[in-house]
Amino acid sequence: FSGPFTDVVTTNLKLRNPSDRKVCFKVKTTAPRRYCVRPNSGVIDPGSSVIVSVMLQPFDYDPNEKSKHKFMVQTIYAPPNISDMEAVWKEAKPDELMDSKLRCVFEMPNENDKLNDIDASKPAPVLNTSKQDGPMPKPHSVSLNDTETRKLVEECKRLQAEIMKLTDENRHLRVTLALRDNGSNSLPSLLVVIAAIFIGFFLGKFIL
Repeated sequence: FSGPFTDVVTTNLKLRNPSDRKVCFKVKTTAPRRYCVRPNSGVIDPGSSVIVSVMLQPFDYDPNEKSKHKFMVQTIYAPPNISDMEAVWKEAKPDELMDSKLRCVFEMPNENDKLNDIDASKPAPVLNTSKQDGPMPKPHSVSLNDTETRKLVEECKRLQAEIMKLTDENRHLRVTLALRDNGSNSLPSLLVVIAAIFIGFFLGKFIL
């Protein structure tokens, strides 16, 4: 029986009569409250077969609990006149009975099988269905990132060179302004000296 066991789980049992006589059968179980068997008894014609449905009722499955449930299929050659099936089994001698025993096995689907079923039910991703319209492959996107990185590095170097050039020009301008300031400060004194010379010259000329 394959789980999950939250609902009725049905397993079919095929009984075949390989003999040339009619055979009566009966299906028994060690846990009659847990199973529903249809049909649980009947007659199989020579060379024919019968499908028996065994329905397991819902229960709380414990994987650590080992199943002890068993089934037994009893068979006996049918008498010439079958009028009462219960009488046939009651009057049957032990050496006339044939039986086959079956042990029940409970199995839960594996987690991997569940994942495979889920993946199979999901639609295929766009990348697999249409390579042209899908996103660019990963290796190409990595090369683009490398190219952008190199461009950024070169841009940073260029900006640093411009900053250094502007710093030098600013320093040169400061020196030039300082010299101009010093020259403008000495200009009035120079003019005073020239004015004094001219005044002295004119005074001396008038006095003479």
